[in-house]
Amino acid sequence: MIGLNEDGLAGLNPPAQQALAGAAVIVGAPRHLELVQAGRRGQPWPVPLDTAPVLARRGQPTVVLASGDPFWFGVGGTLARQLAPQEWRCHGQPSTFSLVAAHLGWALEHTDCLGLHASAIEQLLPRLAPGRQLIALLQGGAALPRLAAWLQAEGWGASRLWVGEAVGGARARWRSATVDRLAPTLAGDPAQAPVCVALQAQGGPALPSVAGRADDWFAHDGQITKAPVRAITLAALAPRRGALLWDVGAGSGSVGVEWCLAGGRAYAIEQQAARVQNIEHNRQRFGLQAALTVVHSAAPQALAGLPAPDAVFVGGGFDLALWQALQPLLPPGCRLVVNAVALQTQALLLQLHAEVGGQLLQLQLAQAQPLGRLHSWQAARTLVQWSWQR
Repeated sequence: MIGLNEDGLAGLNPPAQQALAGAAVIVGAPRHLELVQAGRRGQPWPVPLDTAPVLARRGQPTVVLASGDPFWFGVGGTLARQLAPQEWRCHGQPSTFSLVAAHLGWALEHTDCLGLHASAIEQLLPRLAPGRQLIALLQGGAALPRLAAWLQAEGWGASRLWVGEAVGGARARWRSATVDRLAPTLAGDPAQAPVCVALQAQGGPALPSVAGRADDWFAHDGQITKAPVRAITLAALAPRRGALLWDVGAGSGSVGVEWCLAGGRAYAIEQQAARVQNIEHNRQRFGLQAALTVVHSAAPQALAGLPAPDAVFVGGGFDLALWQALQPLLPPGCRLVVNAVALQTQALLLQLHAEVGGQLLQLQLAQAQPLGRLHSWQAARTLVQWSWQR
């Protein structure tokens, strides 16, 4: 694997040049193949990307070209997972992120770096905060107007945006202005690939970084675990990076969304079509297409065949049949958290607490509301929360 920047062959060290000279086949994007003058040895990647042609050449001298550092939003990790350590070597170069940070004088450890060339731009949302610095790779110039329009729609039009083309080579070009000023020019002056952007965020509103985000961040029909209860619920579920949640009877999907924003993965199970649409909207709003899977079905039937969870949340519709159906599906260490406002469900939680233990909480919340010229407390329905760990 050889990392390649826009200076082409001139930027390669002697070991990389030697590996390139000895390769029978050179695999890469057409732009990369042209930069190294691959000629007849060049073999473009299949579209969509498929590593099978490279893996089929096991034992033969083959070079795979990637941009900059092959192991930072490149093909390196994908290939390495399918090869033994002795089957590959990597000759990396500074990544586009490093080149952009050096150009702008930004410390990379204080900069969010994202590959948006193959994923949703909405995943920027949790990272936007006044003064925050971000560098992102884009699929091409056509992605720029959409990115600018999205930033404006989310209230970040005052942010400073740098557009970089062919960074690190003789064709390098930079444009910089606020998003609001730069947006009208992007369609008439399209950027040439490869394209990256840097952003110094200004404006808002910034998404809070802890669970219990305000309800109006989410699309919902009123069937939503309210923000204060959601914060307590997420604390009971104890999310961690890479962990999997089943959000059963997901409603708006707000618990699953917040679990994923904490670094986990989730299945949101919901049987009502209108609520499934709200979950899909929230999934896209926060750029969680890769982390949150929506299952349009009813529990417990929908649970069969799902990957084993690390935690399960039931916000409504919990009954003895669902409890019994969950028993063979929950692995050791799995957490179960159930919220209940109906007396019958609360009675079941009291019974299960007596039988198998866990923790019971009674949540009584009240909000100040106008009462004539004054204010009074308006109480919400009493909620019982049962947390249990297998």
